[in-house]
Amino acid sequence: MDPLLFVIIVLAVLASVAVMVVVGMYNRLVALRNRFKNAYAQIDVQLKRRYDLIPNLVETTKGYLQHERGTLEAVIAARNAAASANTGAAANPGDPAAMKQLASAEGALAGTLGRLFALSEAYPDLKANTTMLSLMEELTSTENKVSFSRQAYNDSVMVYNTQREVFPSSLIAGTFDFTAAELFAIENPEQREATKVSFP
Repeated sequence: MDPLLFVIIVLAVLASVAVMVVVGMYNRLVALRNRFKNAYAQIDVQLKRRYDLIPNLVETTKGYLQHERGTLEAVIAARNAAASANTGAAANPGDPAAMKQLASAEGALAGTLGRLFALSEAYPDLKANTTMLSLMEELTSTENKVSFSRQAYNDSVMVYNTQREVFPSSLIAGTFDFTAAELFAIENPEQREATKVSFP
């Protein structure tokens, strides 16, 4: 066999292997990016469910908390801000600014809901209202689902970010613009727990 032909065959085989490795790393990054986007879609479903429950909760409490109109308006405003931030984050779950805005809006919503629940404790008729009890049970269930979904999303983001940072995947990630994804982190420690409600 001609030595030049042998060298050409070896180089062709090496080039083919290199291309397959690059394609494999690229495909892995695409799969991981799609996985964290899907994980965010699960959060999105639960957040929308919660946003739909909040107006019903406010309507139920409105008759009892007529003197607390400011709190009720603050809850609705915080709900609307969180829903808007969620829309931005759902459009691009990997966008750090959108995820930070969502985390901030969710924190504000949790704070206003906490004030509403604290106020409702002072109204025994409201605490005994079956609609209120049902809404509170649904809201608590939804909060738990949001927490589980957020954990799955953060796990997916961590795997994706790790893959895009390790060598040689980092070369592929940089070349094909696989940007880092942002974790869905709650900034204030008191916001990390689901809202606690104690109706008898």
